[in-house]
Amino acid sequence: MDKKIINFGAGPTKLPKEVLKEIQTNLLNYEETGISVMEMSHRSSEYMEMNENALRDLRELIGVPSNYKILFMLGGGTGVFSSACLNLMNRTGTADYLVTGAWSEKAAKEAAHYGTVNLVLPKFEKYTTIPSPDTWNLNPNASFVYYCDNETADGVEFSFVPETNGVPLVCDMSSNFLSRPIDVTKFGIIFAAQKNIVPAGVTVVIVREDLLGNPMKVTPSILDYNIVDKNNSIYNTPPTFIIYVMCLIFKWIKRNGGLKEMANNSAIKSKLIYDIIDKSDGFYVCPVDEKDRSRMNVCFRIGSRSGDEDLEKEFLSLCESKHLVQLNGHRLVGGVRASIYNAITIAEAQILADLMVSFMEEKKNKS
Repeated sequence: MDKKIINFGAGPTKLPKEVLKEIQTNLLNYEETGISVMEMSHRSSEYMEMNENALRDLRELIGVPSNYKILFMLGGGTGVFSSACLNLMNRTGTADYLVTGAWSEKAAKEAAHYGTVNLVLPKFEKYTTIPSPDTWNLNPNASFVYYCDNETADGVEFSFVPETNGVPLVCDMSSNFLSRPIDVTKFGIIFAAQKNIVPAGVTVVIVREDLLGNPMKVTPSILDYNIVDKNNSIYNTPPTFIIYVMCLIFKWIKRNGGLKEMANNSAIKSKLIYDIIDKSDGFYVCPVDEKDRSRMNVCFRIGSRSGDEDLEKEFLSLCESKHLVQLNGHRLVGGVRASIYNAITIAEAQILADLMVSFMEEKKNKS
């Protein structure tokens, strides 16, 4: 039976259907080479052209200046928790970390292996807000300032770029990269993995060239940004198939209005869900401050701020029966999480919103 599944997973996540069809068409025979792209040598002319196309399209898509290098690396976002420190911490031996959710918390713990970590914000019991910058404790001697632009697990997203007064800014954009235009010149390093870019397997690292060339002595060659750059991201065998998919996704975004249209769609999709939550008289609750709510990962509870587990299980079961999948909240947070990345259409977000309304009305009518 052919059934339409809507995948609201946080990652790996939904890919555009037309991209999947193109992959399917070329899977066995890429560009009449007679072999699959998965079998292709990373030193072949076909793959080298593919790699160059991906680098060029990404630079054009987000407006990466010529003094920034684009790297395709392995290890996911978690790998950059280490590589960013290995390449930059040598400057002063200390770094500032803005911890606003589970992922920046993990990044800060990893950084402690390589130098002194200054926690710019007080520790939170739960991550529901981004405190005003006038309360931050920034160290002007830091090697860099680190933050996560969108916290996938907690549903917290920055609506602004932190001001660091000249200290290089390192940003984890793994879950909202390519969802809106950005000014690359405000950052020392931007990195992103999965979500809007590609299936798991490649991490994009954009680094200002003056930050290259001074890694810690213990830095493995594979994590040395300067070495990766000089080898055009082919220092070792890259995940050729994943980079092929990434090429297709960059072209899909360009065909569909670029980052401005992705941002417009994200605003519409997230508003559909948040409006249901805010008008539900407490049946649905989003614990995140309104100014800091994520456009990518809408996290909410059902029944109360801490959640009624029976109601939540019933709602998630209903979603599964209607072929809306992977809506469970992160294991550390619980509740419900709708991840509405670029490949989720406005119509698909509306289906979820309508189901939330019908579920709520049914329960209220019974009470």
